[in-house]
Amino acid sequence: MEDQPESTGDLPGLTEGACRGLWILSEGLMNLNNSTLAYYSFEQKSLNKNMFRLQNKRGLGDTGNDMKAYGSKLYIVMSLSSQIEVLDLQSGLSIKRIPMFDENQRARQPRFIDFLDGKAYVCSFDGSLARIDTISLEVEAYVDCGRNPDGICIVNNKIYVSNSGGLDNPDFDKSISVVEPHGFREIKRIEAGLNPYLMRADSQGDIYLALRGNLLDLPFSLCRIDTRLDTVVQVFPDIPAWNLVIHNDTAYVYHYSEQGGENRILLFDCLKEEIISDQFIRDGTIIQRPYAIDVNPYSGDVYISDAFDYTLWGDCLCFSKDGKLKFSFKSVGLNPNSFVFVR
Repeated sequence: MEDQPESTGDLPGLTEGACRGLWILSEGLMNLNNSTLAYYSFEQKSLNKNMFRLQNKRGLGDTGNDMKAYGSKLYIVMSLSSQIEVLDLQSGLSIKRIPMFDENQRARQPRFIDFLDGKAYVCSFDGSLARIDTISLEVEAYVDCGRNPDGICIVNNKIYVSNSGGLDNPDFDKSISVVEPHGFREIKRIEAGLNPYLMRADSQGDIYLALRGNLLDLPFSLCRIDTRLDTVVQVFPDIPAWNLVIHNDTAYVYHYSEQGGENRILLFDCLKEEIISDQFIRDGTIIQRPYAIDVNPYSGDVYISDAFDYTLWGDCLCFSKDGKLKFSFKSVGLNPNSFVFVR
């Protein structure tokens, strides 16, 4: 357990402009209660791999699935613990834990979070979408979506929730629920493709959705949803998307083959709807299992985590825009899956 900051030494390029710090969430392994939260200070050049425990004198919980900042707070979605952990964004001190259980005290298993107009919206595996007030930090309402929601994206004042049906394998769902936030009701379902997962939006309001197929003979793919029409308008069967992030209308998309072990990270132009490059990394850096990808909005640098074999503590690697490694943090946590950049 790392309760004291660890010096990273004088790594070249270890500055991120307006970025003061970096939070790294690692989900751990299911049912082992070993999620961790690391913090790197660009000012002090120090990394604390267990910042949450240091600040709060307790563990984070079981299976940290998502993390985002909104205002002055950091929100961590703890899936198996069925809690939303709300922290002070700067210090990491816990402000409140929001329980996510139904009226029969069954765990909802929250998955992902997004924000709109002072409200947090959380999709959960039990089929619900929750609305949480970010001032009172109380759950205001729930609305039913499809089976096992596993992604959320808010675009054009509408909430999109991907219904994976993942707990009913091989009987996956293929729909996207469209929820109107003011009346907080589902207004439409979009037929998207088998086992829909993560969604990201570009500047035009188009959503790019990773489809995981049936995990056997129907492969991963990418599709585009026009949120003005609320329909799938394009499918990219040659882009096997596990995860993606969009920055300045460029999508960074990665794929990993569990069978062959190979992976690739490609660049996609969201305005021209075409692949820019089939390999983002240009300097020969090897990543065994990409597990998270994000872009620092203040510098444009690309952060990728490597989960190795899912049982070893993974690394965090920072690449320049031209795909060259700038620096890396070794063994930041078990299966690091989310980054938040602090101004």
